[in-house]
Amino acid sequence: MAFVRRKGNSYYLVHNVRRDGKVQQLHLARLGERPRITDDVVRKVSRNHPFLDLDWSELREQVNSRVELFDIQSPYVQNLMHSLRSLNLDLADLSPPLLTVTDRADSSRELVTQLRLLRSTLDVKLDQFERAVPHTAGGARRFR
Repeated sequence: MAFVRRKGNSYYLVHNVRRDGKVQQLHLARLGERPRITDDVVRKVSRNHPFLDLDWSELREQVNSRVELFDIQSPYVQNLMHSLRSLNLDLADLSPPLLTVTDRADSSRELVTQLRLLRSTLDVKLDQFERAVPHTAGGARRFR
């Protein structure tokens, strides 16, 4: 049976196997500081360990229930806040003319694509927060 294990600040997908009467842990994949079981992880584990029959939906559910977003003091939320602050500063320093000076049109297009994806994700998340927050008698609270 595979399960998610935390070691230090990282999460791993592991599986116990019995060899010579002893239980050993097989490290199937490193999931990072915030555990995610992506399609890429599923492909790599399936390719590297074809004889393991894993319940991927159960493992994904296990991983999804681990994130402690409800606790503002949790290391995950603190790390997320730090990353958002850093991203905001990095984006503020980014200058479009700087991108056109370089001869890398593909890199510029990729950056613009990623920025558009970020904007879409932020719009969806802000909309979710606005719908989840109860409206007060004094007016609706907006996150924009």
